Amino acid sequence: MGVEERITDSLEPRLGTHLKRAEQALMAEKNRVLKPFGLSVPQYSVLYALSMSPLSGAQLARVCCVTPQSMTSLLSTMESKKLVERTPSDVHAQVLIARLTRSGHATFRKANEAALAVEARLSAAFGPDEDKTLRELLQRAVTTLAEGD
Repeated sequence: MGVEERITDSLEPRLGTHLKRAEQALMAEKNRVLKPFGLSVPQYSVLYALSMSPLSGAQLARVCCVTPQSMTSLLSTMESKKLVERTPSDVHAQVLIARLTRSGHATFRKANEAALAVEARLSAAFGPDEDKTLRELLQRAVTTLAEGD
């Protein structure tokens, strides 16, 4: 048995390995279905958040689970694609508030259908009770890890 096979075999019993593989498979499939819209998963996440409310870059970074630096880059790219526009906040002139453009709304609606189809296909792989249990177990994992030692 080669080194790579030994490493792979040693990772098999580890729960984190399975969580990472599931996340990678989901992200790869979402990236695949979002590509025709010229979007990455993080860009889709920005459109999703902004479809609910205009937000600052810092707020978007938090809800999209990326660093503020990554969000700045994402917003610049999306602004150049005319998907979002940023204007100074009414409260703080130095804070820019991002909003979807008309094109951003249209792109989001189409891309959202594709992303929802991926999630529906994933949910359909489980029975209703299994789907509910999986969600509960994943939330328990998040809570446990957020608590630390």
